[in-house]
Amino acid sequence: MKKSTLSRREWLATMAALGWAAAGSTRAARSSAGPEGGEPRVIPLGSRRELFVDGLLIESLCDARRQLHHPTPQNVAIVHDAPWEGAGSGYQSVIRDGDLYRLYYRGSALSVENGRLMIGREVYCYAESRDGITFTKPELGLHEHNGSKQNNIIWTGVGTHNFAPFLDTRADCPAESRYKALAGTAGDGGLFAFRSADGIHWSLMQEKPVITEGAFDSQNLAFWDATADRYRAYFRTFTEGVTTGKVWKPAGYRAIRTATSRDFLKWENEADLTYEDSPVEHLYTNQIAPYFRAPHLLIGFPTRYLERGWSDSMRALPELEHREQRAAAHLRYGTALTEGLLMASRNGVHFERWNEAFLRPGPERPQTWLYGHQYIAWHAVETKSALSGAPNELSLYASEGSWHGKGNALRRYTLRLDGFVSVNAPWKGGELVTRLLRFEGSRLLVNFATSAAGGLRVELQDAQSKPIPGFTLADCPEHFGDSIDRAVTWKNGADVSRLAGQPVRLRFVLKDADLYSIQFASGK
Repeated sequence: MKKSTLSRREWLATMAALGWAAAGSTRAARSSAGPEGGEPRVIPLGSRRELFVDGLLIESLCDARRQLHHPTPQNVAIVHDAPWEGAGSGYQSVIRDGDLYRLYYRGSALSVENGRLMIGREVYCYAESRDGITFTKPELGLHEHNGSKQNNIIWTGVGTHNFAPFLDTRADCPAESRYKALAGTAGDGGLFAFRSADGIHWSLMQEKPVITEGAFDSQNLAFWDATADRYRAYFRTFTEGVTTGKVWKPAGYRAIRTATSRDFLKWENEADLTYEDSPVEHLYTNQIAPYFRAPHLLIGFPTRYLERGWSDSMRALPELEHREQRAAAHLRYGTALTEGLLMASRNGVHFERWNEAFLRPGPERPQTWLYGHQYIAWHAVETKSALSGAPNELSLYASEGSWHGKGNALRRYTLRLDGFVSVNAPWKGGELVTRLLRFEGSRLLVNFATSAAGGLRVELQDAQSKPIPGFTLADCPEHFGDSIDRAVTWKNGADVSRLAGQPVRLRFVLKDADLYSIQFASGK
């Protein structure tokens, strides 16, 4: 597939001119008029895949809306029940490395005894899978636990509370640093930088922490952002919080802070995340990463934390006796609740966060509806569908159970590729009109789904919003089905190459249909 020839500098400059690099996206359509009524601004789409996780492409919606979709629960991918793991296991990261899926997580016992919270030794562990559906724990023989090295422990030094590895995709990354990680807490002095050649054997990159201002008692992350040409870090802070030596004194709300680096050791440009139209809420984890099918989009799955206190509804939730035991140690241990959210950004600082839950606690059952439930693991990965012949799908993983017993679990959830948010229209029909775009390629591919009675049609319009002959709505037969990459056709076929490089609008007419993403591509 031909890649866009638009340089990174040109892309960022155009986004800044459109007001998106600094201001982010919005759910409401924005005007595409140029400054002081001048020429309309044009989005340099190129051949990138675009999702509807933000409103950048949308000029207007009529009887249609952007709709958040929710993952479907599947199997338990792994149970953290080994003697060195326990009910405090968590902060999982999943990395797809070729045909191998790597899972990293903290092992830790956790229990409430006689009104006191008991936390065991923390270690970091490794598991792997060939399908991303179930994971196994290899015996690595690296670190001792109770006199034996027959375990899957990969790290026991500083940072075991929240070690978060990633695969460094920087083009000139040395082989010995192919994997990197940030880890540490305020009690450790900050975040330390780690590296590994194989993702199993780890070492510090330097003895001193690389980021020292923050709270850090969460899953702190970093990755290479190819679009920005630098590393990004996201870590825990508190609104209006202060650091005194190694002690963090929280004030306000749990929040997320970011920084960038050229070499992974010197970090700068620190800033608290801002949001389009979301209230101030406690956010525990952040789980931000470039979406692998559209890496210019940063998508995160933060955990929302709420302290709801005692009520009739709280007492009606599962396992009241366990809840009362936890509350005896601290009210929030028994009455706080957590769930997964969705957010997206193009500049790494300003995000559009859906206020509705992305991953709710779900049906009431044992080991759910509690503090620590539905922490989504870092990274959504592509896996095969359980339906024979169906396209691949996304797998996400979330925590289940904690506080009591010998362990907890990580459950797998699935979602269609690009399926976070769609433009949806009911059976009566609706329309989406995009802002002016400039594309490269010869075909328009859509990721869409309709009912048997529903459909989708597309019209291409010029800069004056006039239908282009040969690509009018009347020229486009109704498309129906459920496809990840269907080519749109008109009476004269699918070839749109003669319009490449010109400013055009796309008009989608939908009926009982969802449109998840679009992409212009080359080839037949």
